[in-house]
Amino acid sequence: MSSFIIEGGHPLSGTIRPQGAKNEALQVICASLLTSEPVTIHNIPDIRDVNNLIQLLRDIGVKVSRSEECGVRRENTYTFQADELNLDYLESDEFVHKCAELRGSVLMIGPLLARMGKAVITKPGGDKIGRRRLDTHFLGFQKLGAKFKHVPGRDVYEIAAQRLKGTYMLLDEASVTGTANIVMAAVFAKGTTTIYNAACEPYLQQLCHLLNRMGAHITGIASNLLTITGVNELHGAEHQILPDMIEVGSFIGMAAMCGDGIRIQNASVENLGIIPDTFRRLGVKIKVEGDDLVIPRQRHYEIQSFIDGTIMTLADAPWPGLTPDLLSVLIVVATQARGSVLFHQKMFESRLFFVDKLIDMGAQIILCDPHRAVVVGHDRKICLRGGRMSSPDIRAGIALLIAAMSANGTSRIDNIEQIDRGYENIEVRLNALGAKIVRGEK
Repeated sequence: MSSFIIEGGHPLSGTIRPQGAKNEALQVICASLLTSEPVTIHNIPDIRDVNNLIQLLRDIGVKVSRSEECGVRRENTYTFQADELNLDYLESDEFVHKCAELRGSVLMIGPLLARMGKAVITKPGGDKIGRRRLDTHFLGFQKLGAKFKHVPGRDVYEIAAQRLKGTYMLLDEASVTGTANIVMAAVFAKGTTTIYNAACEPYLQQLCHLLNRMGAHITGIASNLLTITGVNELHGAEHQILPDMIEVGSFIGMAAMCGDGIRIQNASVENLGIIPDTFRRLGVKIKVEGDDLVIPRQRHYEIQSFIDGTIMTLADAPWPGLTPDLLSVLIVVATQARGSVLFHQKMFESRLFFVDKLIDMGAQIILCDPHRAVVVGHDRKICLRGGRMSSPDIRAGIALLIAAMSANGTSRIDNIEQIDRGYENIEVRLNALGAKIVRGEK
């Protein structure tokens, strides 16, 4: 198990550039399974979850290569060609075990079902942040005509369909991965599929644009109503992954807590939605310069209140609402603001349980229930203090890292493999701004 040793209190300054979006990468990489022709994807982040998915595709027979330009390898550009898949491997215990370790593996089901007529699913892994149901995926596949069969003696379901059929469906939740999976299955379905209450975040839009470049017919992109007219085959294409909006938000929080002037370069401002404005509601100053965000040094920042003077409430919601992946970072930022704020985490019942670690560091937080917490900011009058903690999931991990960088004294964060799942070479990039972070092995 690896750890970070963080010497807190060092001001950060300079320019940092966000990695490619993790959640988009998982979707578009799986989309390469829909064709036998090469699919080239740029700006793939070098993180644990994505690398594990790429290896899983290799295991089932996908040819994966890193692209070169003028004889020089382009580290973040990959080409995938799924022209010789080993379908027998899909039923092996090894494949099932690897899928159980990687939540992104669920996104392979839609493409495999559409193109090969069968897939295997087990309960996927990922963050332990509460129940993350897959009902939306299953119900969508069943609506398209897929049949599920439980394999006796194994926690595995076989899914099969000779030819999926287009249909109308109303999703019970605007699940991003559920929508992505159903869209990828529906591109080969006979007839027309209409999906109401579809997710519409930028990464889902990116997937749909890629599929259309591959020959799919998808309309309604960027809305909650998608219409897919089935086709018989798709061809190769090229795709550029957006910057990771969650990393951009993490850097905004880091700059507010520790920054002496930070520029976030090529942030894809138009695709950030309400993320910048949410930080502004906590009093964080953010300037937009072209496609860059500049967060100047602030001695103080003050949480806004509602117009009637009542306490501000920040809650997650489906896009274009606030992504739940940034609530952990926003909570840390609020601990050093002037004022109080109620955070309401609606989607996951265990994501707020990391706040006890912030309380140990000196934060004033009242955990009302598994979904709500009130943060009473210290206005930097009482600094957080260093301590030892463990990263419970990706987003809490980066929030704790930000807290440790701003704290007095030295901190240790264990289980940083969770952070590595979502953030590329994070200590190297932050140390370049002036942080003091050392990676150690236990």
